[in-house]
Amino acid sequence: MLHLMQPSDLGLLVTLDALLQEGSVTRAARRVGLSTPAMSHALSRIRERLGDELLVRAGRGMVLTPRAEALKARVHAVVNEARQTLEPERTFSSAELNKSYFVLASDYVLTILGLAVDQLLRDEAPRCALRFVPNGPDDPTQLREGGADLAIGIYGDLPQEMRSRVLLTDRFVVVVREDHPGVGKRLSLEQFLRLQHLQVAPRGRPGGYLDDVLRERGLTRHVARAVPYFLHGLYVTSKTDYVLTISERVALQMAPSLGLRILEPPVELQPYALSLVWHPRFDGDPGHRFVRETFVRAAKASAADIHQGARVRLDPSDPTSGQSRKRPRRRR
Repeated sequence: MLHLMQPSDLGLLVTLDALLQEGSVTRAARRVGLSTPAMSHALSRIRERLGDELLVRAGRGMVLTPRAEALKARVHAVVNEARQTLEPERTFSSAELNKSYFVLASDYVLTILGLAVDQLLRDEAPRCALRFVPNGPDDPTQLREGGADLAIGIYGDLPQEMRSRVLLTDRFVVVVREDHPGVGKRLSLEQFLRLQHLQVAPRGRPGGYLDDVLRERGLTRHVARAVPYFLHGLYVTSKTDYVLTISERVALQMAPSLGLRILEPPVELQPYALSLVWHPRFDGDPGHRFVRETFVRAAKASAADIHQGARVRLDPSDPTSGQSRKRPRRRR
């Protein structure tokens, strides 16, 4: 029959460790703060429990039995591990952080924050590794099940238990190549609708916030290409006559080198906020907290200006949310 461990057994392990390490009842008693008679009584209990003498008389001293010798290192390791488990956590040092963290993020995040995050970690936590993975529709599931440590993006409805913190805000602009034949210094709504569009949809299908805004006016645009990456979208736009509606921060950073022109959208588009998301089981973890704060500090250094009225949640139809709007059932 399986013998279940009792709470008192943990105390016996500490006593047994002292006896095996010291090889003396008197010294073992002194080591754990017991009287010699109390230690002798404990030894008797352990002998009965293990069915072995453990310590036997040899002249004026005592020696370990073969069973005791076999248990010595194992018992010592178990007792040490138990002590370390119950000790207060050591003061956190980022320089000693030697762990990998998986972060779900788009190439937009890497373009805007990547270098600042990299510099902070190289200076303060050189052994900390970040593994970036593209966002997907299952980001919350990845966080909940441990497939990722952090996610950065603009989301639809998140599970109630998730933690989130706004990192930065941004707004939309329109970009075309410098010598685009159909676009002058300004872009009218009529021109905008007549042109072929390229869309960046990191996690979903064509259609989204801009299309919803146009639909409210009874208008539509023609999306000729939908790609998952911001930088690829900008590159393709620089080589074609497509028009691209994209985040201003990444447009400002890449437009000069790609030969792109930045224009105001011909319709009013609300700015948005990008959030850092994690599971609450990491709230108290000092390493995870340090990495979270690193992204916050990088955002303050690279994108400190705030866009008022920025939306924090996406409409479910937005392609970057990875969700689709449910259509009402037709009545038969």
